[in-house]
Amino acid sequence: MTPRELRATGSLAAIFAMRLLGLFMIYPVFAGYAGHLRGTTPETIGLALGAYGLTQGLLQIPFGLLSDRIGRKVVIAGGLLLFGIGSVVAALATTIDGMILGRILQGTGAIGSATLALIADLTREEVRTRAMAMVGMTIGFSFVVAIVVGPLIAAAAGVPAIFWLTAVLAVVGIAIAVGAVPAPARLVRHGDAEAVPALLARVLRDGELLRLDFAIFALHVILTASFLAVPALLVHTLHLSNERNWLVYLPVLAASVVLMVPAIIIAEKRNLMKGTFVAAITLLAASLIALWAVGQFAAAAVAALVGFFTAFNVMEALLPSLVTKTAPAGAKGTATGVYSSAQFLGIFVGGAAGGWALAAGGPRGVFAFAVVVALVWLLLALTMRRPGAYSSYLAPLGTADRGEVGALAARLAAVPGVVEAAVAVDEGVVHLKIDRHRFDPAAVTRIVGG
Repeated sequence: MTPRELRATGSLAAIFAMRLLGLFMIYPVFAGYAGHLRGTTPETIGLALGAYGLTQGLLQIPFGLLSDRIGRKVVIAGGLLLFGIGSVVAALATTIDGMILGRILQGTGAIGSATLALIADLTREEVRTRAMAMVGMTIGFSFVVAIVVGPLIAAAAGVPAIFWLTAVLAVVGIAIAVGAVPAPARLVRHGDAEAVPALLARVLRDGELLRLDFAIFALHVILTASFLAVPALLVHTLHLSNERNWLVYLPVLAASVVLMVPAIIIAEKRNLMKGTFVAAITLLAASLIALWAVGQFAAAAVAALVGFFTAFNVMEALLPSLVTKTAPAGAKGTATGVYSSAQFLGIFVGGAAGGWALAAGGPRGVFAFAVVVALVWLLLALTMRRPGAYSSYLAPLGTADRGEVGALAARLAAVPGVVEAAVAVDEGVVHLKIDRHRFDPAAVTRIVGG
């Protein structure tokens, strides 16, 4: 990567990190804090926790498309401003209704699609996958840090300080977007990085992609609902206040990361993606059953949490790779956009339904609800096809005849190792789904006139 590409990718990854830190720091301490707001019920606590997911899920693709028209930086800066305003409203809230409003406003800062599109604008085809991987690692790292740091900030300055810090991070993000991120020479709709409206119907008809969309939906339903119950479990089982529960989260998350890494390596290297996928769901379900059945015992609760977060981290690493392997050539951005929307809608449903379960059965009711979701997910996962060991490949269109798109795609599809080919004349690239073990890049270069 060139210095300019590194600066662009690093700056935009930092924006992702700051936004996600703000969103996830509140998870471990929210349920206990929201219980002291006026007008609170278990149902409204869950609704407030998940509310930002509704607006995030609904606006993710539209904001990405809007950035094609008015500019990426405008949408990113505007989204961060809305996110910051929502954080201030949440910090000042004294009622649960005010908190719900703040969380909804936070969710209107749906800048993920626009940010990924800007990375695509500022990177060459041959390094774009590496740039997206950097963002993915940043997201995973942000989650782990946020779950540990949130309780520390709450202990030192109170939960509203988390929201104030989130507002400050939003302002810093705007400064980075305006001052540090280079301006792209031109805006192009990148099929590998953002949604293309013409491809939405195709993506939504793909049964395997819909299984993966349900997977990320279910994963975040379970995660969000569980954070309505786990803090109370730690209070009653380990006698830790919400502000001190980082003492559990830190070693638990560290252990889960250590266990996650070899699982992902084995899945990728030995093409055991489906087996690892099913095993992770099974581990998640077993952990939830343990939290429901024997969570009152300290050792059992800690062991179950290690299993829970190991499964969660495996899924967070595995699912984007599965979407890439499954998406049709040229439709990865569209598939990822739908997948991302499903994730945020899962957060909303997890909060709302988790709050209902909390009202009906307390923490054990939440775990029972999560178990049901996990078992439904497991049944669907067992019927998925084994994914091929495929990856995406971009090549510049070069001097090839752009008037013969169909013939060009057919010639590319005949190259050894090419599973599917799509020619994007507007982008000036060809999108290929390939088997890297058999792929002949030189043949592609000869065909596209590189």
